[in-house]
Amino acid sequence: MTDKPVLLSGGNPQIPKGYGDAPVRAYIAAMPGWKRDVGRRIDALVERCVPGVEKAIKWNSPFYGLEKDLWFLSYHCFDRYLKLTFFRGQSLDPVPPVASKSGDTRYVHIHEGDAFEDQLEDWIKQASKLPGEKL
Repeated sequence: MTDKPVLLSGGNPQIPKGYGDAPVRAYIAAMPGWKRDVGRRIDALVERCVPGVEKAIKWNSPFYGLEKDLWFLSYHCFDRYLKLTFFRGQSLDPVPPVASKSGDTRYVHIHEGDAFEDQLEDWIKQASKLPGEKL
C-alpha cells in the first residue's frame, strides 16, 4: 500500500469520500503540478468569501456549500485545466462562460497561468447566497 493517492484520468486525485476540511486538504495536496497551487488558492478564496463553508470530497472532487449536501461549487482536475462547477451558475452575473447539459450549471476552466481570483471571488459570493444543489 502506498501513501500517495492514485491519479485518475487527467491527473485527478482519487481521494475517498469524506466531509470536512481534511479530505479537501488531502485532495489539494495530491493535485499534480501547477494545479496544486490553484487548488490552494481556490480553497483559501472560498474560506475567505464564505465564513463557515462546509467542505467535502465526493466523486473525487472537492465540494463547497453552506449546509451538508447542499453545494454551490466543485472542481475537478483535467489534463490541461481545472474545471470549476457552479451548480446555479446560470443565476450568476456575469454567467460563467462554459455551458452544461444541465440547464442551471455553468463551468469555468482555469488553465496554467490564468488570473482568476477577482472574477471567481465575485462568483463565489453570489453562488453562496443561492440555494445549494442537493447531491
